[in-house]
Amino acid sequence: MMPQEGFSVTEACRGAGLSRAGFYRHYEEHAPAQADVELRDAIHRIALENRFYGYRRVTAALRQQDWAVNHKRVCRLMRADNLLALRKKRYVLTTDSHHPFAIYPNLVPRLVVNSINQLWVADLTYIRLRETFLYLAVILDAHSRKAVGWELGDTLEASLAVAALQRAIADRAIEPGIVHHSDRGVQYASGDYVAMLEGNGFLISMSRTGNPYDNAKAESFMKTLKCEEVYLKTYRDREEVRASITHFIEEVYNRKRLHSALGYLPPASFEEAAARQLSV
Repeated sequence: MMPQEGFSVTEACRGAGLSRAGFYRHYEEHAPAQADVELRDAIHRIALENRFYGYRRVTAALRQQDWAVNHKRVCRLMRADNLLALRKKRYVLTTDSHHPFAIYPNLVPRLVVNSINQLWVADLTYIRLRETFLYLAVILDAHSRKAVGWELGDTLEASLAVAALQRAIADRAIEPGIVHHSDRGVQYASGDYVAMLEGNGFLISMSRTGNPYDNAKAESFMKTLKCEEVYLKTYRDREEVRASITHFIEEVYNRKRLHSALGYLPPASFEEAAARQLSV
């Protein structure tokens, strides 16, 4: 910790009406946590931009950004945040439902998406607070770009992705044969997630290794969320994050934000117009 230029700690404390002891006590309680969040933020950026990086590659990328950190600490933090890459056999039969880390073929290139509830795409991201993170799982309808299911949580465990999927299924009338597409993250390959997909008649699709374009619509949503909501706010606590994200997804993104790919309609209006055409 360095004092502000032109002020000693004593002078700064006197000006703020604080005791030196109180200042240092607050610093010792909060500064380590904030410094740890700085490193975790850098790790998240690298890991989520390079989904198949293990902890050694992430460590190398951090060092290129002038972080003095060893691979053991990076591994520990990535494991705690469930960011370690999925590294199972590349090709596994999709009928092997007993294997919680099955890799499924990419079905998206063969699809012609021209209606809602034909293809859902899923993704995860993180939202940084001052001393911790929250994580967001989102599912979009690829045709309308509507966020049909989402959930916030304290960890990147599979239960977060499952909760988002549960919300989407509860809110949409779907038929067997709908394709669910995601990356190969452990959350989407987990036994609980796969079981829910299979139990509701989904066809499971996963991105090819190292191909960032396979899940472009979900990643585009995350970029919009970050640029138009998250990066513009300084959230006080979890409650404020949840209220702000709820408002942005449900009111702004789904109902007000115009999409050029939808004829400059918001997703909800696009779906309503499509429903009217079908009823004619």
